[in-house]
Amino acid sequence: MKGYLYLFIAIFGELIATSSLKASQGFSKLVPSLIVIIGYGTAFYFLSLSLKYIPLGISYAIWSGVGTALTAIIGYWFWKESLNIAQLIGIILIIAGVVLLNLSKNASA
Repeated sequence: MKGYLYLFIAIFGELIATSSLKASQGFSKLVPSLIVIIGYGTAFYFLSLSLKYIPLGISYAIWSGVGTALTAIIGYWFWKESLNIAQLIGIILIIAGVVLLNLSKNASA
């Protein structure tokens, strides 16, 4: 369970950092740029801690998949970016893939 807590913190850090990239305007704004640096530092640190408990492939798939799906949703809600049906299906498939990876890991354990 500890590994998944670390992974959740890593995902949260990555979401904050990635969302702040747009606000940094190419690293020309100081505060959003600092948030990006701190967020990614936090994300990679806690991702590395999660690897003590969760296999690399599973950990990275969850981190990148959930991060990608949630970043697309954040872009839609906060940045008013478009989200068409094909993109929504892609997000659903990413989430389904993450669930399948976790289920298959538990079944083989």
